Amino acid sequence: MGRETMKYFCALFAIILSIGCTGGTQSNGTAQDAKPTPAGPIDGPLKVALLTPSSISDSGWSALAYRGLQAIAAETGAEIKNAVAAQAQEAKDLMRSYGQQGFHLVIGHGYEYNQHGIDIGKDFPKTIFLSTSGSQIAPNVGCLRFYLEQAMYVLGAVAAKMSKSGTVAMIGGPEVPSIASTFDAFEQGAKETNRNIRVLRTFTGSNDDVGKAKAQTLAAIDQGADFVIHQANAAAQGVFEACRERGIMAFGTNSDQSAAAPDVVLASAVIVAEPVFVRVAKSIQEGSYQSGIELVGMKDDAIAYVWNPQLLPQVPDDVVQMARTLAQKIREGEIKVTKREF
Repeated sequence: MGRETMKYFCALFAIILSIGCTGGTQSNGTAQDAKPTPAGPIDGPLKVALLTPSSISDSGWSALAYRGLQAIAAETGAEIKNAVAAQAQEAKDLMRSYGQQGFHLVIGHGYEYNQHGIDIGKDFPKTIFLSTSGSQIAPNVGCLRFYLEQAMYVLGAVAAKMSKSGTVAMIGGPEVPSIASTFDAFEQGAKETNRNIRVLRTFTGSNDDVGKAKAQTLAAIDQGADFVIHQANAAAQGVFEACRERGIMAFGTNSDQSAAAPDVVLASAVIVAEPVFVRVAKSIQEGSYQSGIELVGMKDDAIAYVWNPQLLPQVPDDVVQMARTLAQKIREGEIKVTKREF
C-alpha cells in the first residue's frame, strides 16, 4: 500500500471514528458542535418555564408536561411558570419574555416550538430553549424526543388482534410530523399483527375542537372502525364520547387516560416525563447541559403502555401476553418501530 493510499485510509478512519462518537444525538447540521450552556453551576434558584399547546388539564399531552414541570420544582427547588401558547406569535412573545426575565430553561412542549427556540435563542445565550420534538439545535437550543411510537406500535397490535370488524381508526388534531409519526407506528403494529387490517387516518386540524373530533370519530365508526386511537389533545373527549355512544373501545395517548373515560379507554400509550425533565433541569443547574437531540423510549422507562384495570378483564390472556412480549422485544431492540425524522 502506497503512502498516499495509507493517508487516505487513515483520514477515512478518523472520520468514521468521529461519527461513531456522537452517540444517539441527531442533528440537521444547525449546530453540531454545540457547547454546554451555561458554562458553570447556576448561582441562585433555577428558573424554569413551560409552554404547552393546550390546557394542562387536558389529561394528555399538556398534562404530562406539567407533571414534569412540577417534578422539576420538587426535585430542584426551581421557580416555575407555565402558560398555554397555541399561536406562533404568542409563543415567541412568551419565550422572549422568559429570556428577558432570566429564566434558565424554557420548555416548549411540542414540535412547533423548536423553530421558535432557534429564532429567539441567539438573543438569550444564557437561557436553554428545549422543545419536546424537532430537529434543529444550537448551543442553547436542544430537542428531547419521546419515542411514543413504541407504545403506539403495541396498541396497534392489540387493536388488530381484538378487532372483529377488521377496521381500526386514528383521529389526530393538527397534521404535523410528530403526530403523523405516532400514527405510522400504530399502523405498523396493526399490520404486522394482521396484514389484512384496514387502518383509517383522519386529522381534524385542531387540538381543542371537541365537536369536530367527535364527528370525525363517528364517521370512522360508520366506516367500520371498532377500535379508535387519538392524538387530539384536549379534543380527545370528543373521541371518547363518540366511542361511548357507539359502544366501541378507544385508546388514550400521552397520559394514562383511563380516568377520563373509564368505560371506553382500554389502554393508553404513556409518556413518563418526570425523570427525564428532572435530569435535564439538574444538568442545567449544574452547568453540564449539552445541547443536542435526545431520543428516550421504553428502555429509558420514559415510554409505556398502561391497561385500564376496569376494562382489562375484557382483554383475552393471549392479547395481554402478546403486548408484554412485543414491549420486551422493543426494549431489547429486536423490533424496530418506525419513526419519522423531523
